[in-house]
Formats: sequence, C-alpha cells, structure tokens
Amino acid sequence: MQYVTLNNGVEMPLLGFGVYQISADDTERAVSDALAAGYRLLDTAAAYGNEEAVGRAIKSSGIPRDDLFVTTKLWLQDAPAEDNTRPAFETSLTKLGLDHLDLYLMHQPFGDVYGQWRAMENLHREGLTKAIGVANFYPDRLLDLTLNNEITPAVNQIETHPFFQRADYQDLMREHGVQIQSWGGFAEGKNDLFTNPLLAEIGEEHDKTVAQVVLRWLTQRGVIAIPKSVRAERMAENFDVFDFELTDEQLARIAALDTGASLFFDHHDPEIVAWLAKRRLDA
Repeated sequence: MQYVTLNNGVEMPLLGFGVYQISADDTERAVSDALAAGYRLLDTAAAYGNEEAVGRAIKSSGIPRDDLFVTTKLWLQDAPAEDNTRPAFETSLTKLGLDHLDLYLMHQPFGDVYGQWRAMENLHREGLTKAIGVANFYPDRLLDLTLNNEITPAVNQIETHPFFQRADYQDLMREHGVQIQSWGGFAEGKNDLFTNPLLAEIGEEHDKTVAQVVLRWLTQRGVIAIPKSVRAERMAENFDVFDFELTDEQLARIAALDTGASLFFDHHDPEIVAWLAKRRLDA
C-alpha cells in the first residue's frame, strides 16, 4: 500500500474502501471482505446509516486498531452546532465501536459551518480524532474556512473522476496543505465509463481493466480513492493497482476526457442548498 502524509503528519492510505449506498444489511459482509482483501482505510458517514455494520466488521476482523484508518462524517448540525457536534461525534464513535477516529469530516459546506469546525477542532485537540477535514467544499468555501480558523482541514473529499478531474483545484489544495480525496471515482458508471474506448485501450496496454486504470490514474495523481463494491472479486481487482504506472502520454489522453462539470449535483445550485438544509438524520 502507498500512503500520503497529511498536513499534521498523520499517514493515510492512498487507496481504501467506501460504503456509500451499501445497505446496512450488506455492509458488514462487504467490509469484512474488503479487510480480507487487504484494505485498511474504511470510509463511512453518519448519513450512510451503516456505521454499526462497519463497526461489527472491524471487531470481527481481529485486525489491530492501529493498522486501520477509519473515517466517518458529520452531517449538518442545527445551531448552535458547537454544542451539537460532540454528541453527533460520540454517536458515530459508539456505533463504530471505537475509542477514536483517524479522520472526521464535515460532510457538507452548509449550516453552522464555523460552529461545527470549532467543535471538530476541540475533538482533534483532545485526541479523539487524529485528523479533521471536510467534504464537498468548493474552493471559495475551503479557503474561507482555512484562512479564518486555527486548524487547516487535512482532507477535502470531493467528486473526482475522469469526467470531472479537479486538477486546478488539487493544485490550490496542495498550496494550502489540504489533501484531495475522491468520491465517485468511477462516476457511478455515468457516461459509460466502464466501456469508454480510451480507458479500455489504455487498460489493454497494461493488461488491466478500466476500473483499475481509473484507480491508478487517481492514485498516481496523489488522489486518495475509496472504491465501493459488494463483490469480493471486484474488491481484490480494485486493490491490485500499484504494479503498473500510466505514462505521461496516457495521462494526457485521459486529461482530454475532463468536462469540467459535476455529473451529480452542484453545491452552488440553490435547489441543492435548500434540499440539504432541510435534511436531518434520525436520532
């Protein structure tokens, strides 16, 4: 496994396993299979509704806690978020069956962002989470948070895939010490990603699948990837991406696929903002 070093010195695996949209009933088995395949970075969220299943898989695996890197995410908290964030964190920690997190992310750039961040800073200072970061923050939101707070986010988890590559934004994050992490690395198959002729051709050149090419493209760029699957054979395939390297010419060809736009939703869209503002998690 390859690692990146976050801005506070914490090492994070460059490739992990995500559980977004895996049902709670399937998550325990999927995470157990992923751990057996070698994954040590696990990514979940309070909003996914499967933290307990992730925790059961961790417990039954017998893998030492220090060998794992566990991430979960804080959903929007009503003001004063500075008071409401700690209980949300403690709920996630209890569901996961852990005594600390490796990374705690603010899931959305809305609501009482500053209150949430101040509370997350305190959790970090107390050693309850080794690192804190954000998700879905566009450049203006990220810089506002970074420049006006004591702790710089260690990670920003954002939509990143061959059709929305975020290269300029990655450069900006690197300038400010923020590590980019991808969600939706396979674009959920949109734009016929898995049958894309260019990616398939590059895969043939390395005797690799399109999925492996995409994951190597992400990790070779220094982008943390968290592919999801419920099939053990696909998990193993996705984990086998560090035995080849894309050439500069291949990277340039993949760069031409970039549309510069989200395939899912735009956090600048007022309708998206309004929808997120109304969504609260069940207790």
